[in-house]
Amino acid sequence: MRLTAPTDFEILQALSDGKRNNASNLSHILDKNRSYINTRLPVLADYGLVERVGPAPNSGLYVITGKGIVVAELDKEYADDDVDFDALVEERLEDRD
Repeated sequence: MRLTAPTDFEILQALSDGKRNNASNLSHILDKNRSYINTRLPVLADYGLVERVGPAPNSGLYVITGKGIVVAELDKEYADDDVDFDALVEERLEDRD
């Protein structure tokens, strides 16, 4: 997975409280451009790190997934070129089960 550091990790941290949120609120919390946050959320969803939740299918509300929590916890390891980040994430997910 190719993440944008630090923004993607900041989004995951902001969602790590388990509450659902939208791009507008996240942009305010992170002091980032709303349209940029809007472009990153679907990418994070494609990686399975966040998921779009209702009540309407296109509501724009997102919640962090278990995989997203693991990735948020491993933010320091992402920058380490000697680490296979995807494998590390999968290993931590298996350990949680």
